Amino acid sequence: MTNQRLNAFCALDLIFKAISIMHIYRSHDCSQLSSSNVGQTVRLSGWVHRIRDHGGLLFIDLRDHYGMTQCVIDPDSDAFALAETIRSEWVIRVDGEVKARDGAAVNKSLATGEIEIFIREIEILGEAKELPMPVFGEQEYPEDTRLRYRFLDLRRERIHNNIIKRSQIIASIRNRMTSQGFTEFQTPILTASSPEGARDFLVPSRMHPGKFYALPQAPQQFKQLIMMSGFDKYFQIAPCFRDEDARADRSPGEFYQFDIEMSFVTQEDIFQSIEPILRGLFEEFADGKSVTQEFPRIPYAQAMTKYGTDKPDLRNPIEMEDVSEHFAGSGFKIFSGMLENDPNVQIWAIPAPKGGSRAFCDRMNSWAQKQGQPGLGYIFWRDGEEGGAGPLAKNIGVERTDAIKAQLGLEAGDACFFVAGIPKKFVDFAGAARTHIGTSLKLIDEDRFDFCWIVDFPMFEYNEDEKRVDFSHNPFSMPQGEMEALENQDPLTINAWQYDIVCNGLELSSGAIRNHRPDIMKKAFEIAGYDEAVLKDKFGGMYSALQYGAPPHGGIAPGIDRIVMMLCGEQNLREVVMFPMNQQAEDLLMSAPSDVSAKQLRELHLRLNLDEKE
Repeated sequence: MTNQRLNAFCALDLIFKAISIMHIYRSHDCSQLSSSNVGQTVRLSGWVHRIRDHGGLLFIDLRDHYGMTQCVIDPDSDAFALAETIRSEWVIRVDGEVKARDGAAVNKSLATGEIEIFIREIEILGEAKELPMPVFGEQEYPEDTRLRYRFLDLRRERIHNNIIKRSQIIASIRNRMTSQGFTEFQTPILTASSPEGARDFLVPSRMHPGKFYALPQAPQQFKQLIMMSGFDKYFQIAPCFRDEDARADRSPGEFYQFDIEMSFVTQEDIFQSIEPILRGLFEEFADGKSVTQEFPRIPYAQAMTKYGTDKPDLRNPIEMEDVSEHFAGSGFKIFSGMLENDPNVQIWAIPAPKGGSRAFCDRMNSWAQKQGQPGLGYIFWRDGEEGGAGPLAKNIGVERTDAIKAQLGLEAGDACFFVAGIPKKFVDFAGAARTHIGTSLKLIDEDRFDFCWIVDFPMFEYNEDEKRVDFSHNPFSMPQGEMEALENQDPLTINAWQYDIVCNGLELSSGAIRNHRPDIMKKAFEIAGYDEAVLKDKFGGMYSALQYGAPPHGGIAPGIDRIVMMLCGEQNLREVVMFPMNQQAEDLLMSAPSDVSAKQLRELHLRLNLDEKE
């Protein structure tokens, strides 16, 4: 045997030995190979992302969880006939040699774009039927199709990457919390039904006929009991269950929250602990977007008057102001008459920088009418024109128009819109108008995450339907001023140590310093028309625990799904949840909810009483 033939034989023998000791499915994943691997024999397994026929050469883009590698096979290969039968989303194994792409063929957008695999052998690991929806690309498909075939939807690059980022975000949260001295505890999933909040999901008890567990709407009572048990800084990535309708920013059925509770803390301690965690988390995953460094604290009342909402998007620079004084006694009789007849009436101005054209003002007026309003008064200012333009300006005159312009800091080319009445009745519309103006005029900076705290929520409100004082939001928050305020202050003027964390107009969470004193809790419930029997009946476990030495404590629980949605740049939670339900709270993939057998019902001592249409 000549030396040349011997060398060739030895090289071939080494290749076969290399293949024989390889893992049965892969030597590398589809993101690992680069120019440093050129000349090596490798084995890859994955899904056929797409196939391209270039004049006899077949190009197969092979995809796995980690990435994509281009593979090539020519008609001279023994595996070519098999390669021609392969279709998209088949699962295959390929063996081949790593070769460098020439300069023009390098794909810089692909981690493996410097190389390609020349296929020597193919094995089909799993065939795929004709797909109900494609995996390649980002075509829009009906929600029901996407959810029924969610395992295919999850193969799509954008959704797949969202789910990976979700895992990375949760891992980062855990690392940040433990490094700050927090300990993760798990709370029960089967618990007692709660009379507050949304509807519970109920679970019948086989061992206790006629009785039911409930899935927790939140670990609220348990995390407070943890503080009463002598633990200190708690957190949990907590599953929560609420039988409520779906929204874009709320999943039906179940969701996860970043649950936190701390002992011996004030509201300021909570802020100082949580701000760096959220700021650091968003900076880590913001993809270059700026993140608020010092979260402003905005009192609830101020948020409502400046932004028309307690969930303000601070990327929108528009701030509303009360301009009632400029219309009092003016020639615009509609507004001046309202002010004269009712001292509670106010006129609010919504500035519109760069919105100073009749066309834009008319569009806003039409938009208001579509919201069920009679219209939207406006003034706009033009260069070289004394006073302002529009019917309102003509009615109130140059002096008042100029005064409004000066108060709001407006100039030529700007406009201003007005809402009038009892603020409580028009505030939601005013807030929506502010948002619509900011969006229409492109005033919102999309490259920012703007955080703020909303503080000083009212403890009580007047229930118009029942003609009585009731809790405004969370009955278990500590009132500011504690017992002294409850005994000596008008209940409607008492604020609670309660706060929301808001980012870009989305409420991430509510939180509070808890009412840890039974006497203050009893008094607060008494003001709202509930006697101690209600506390014992509905919240007996926690109320009892408060009698045995409870520390001052407080917490918050930002929504994991909402955080991930924002950091992935999505508008719907479905895009960041692995297996979401549809808008009717159905799991189309697993066919849930489903019927159960008569035997199961008998074991649970249940009998169905369905309407005929059901």
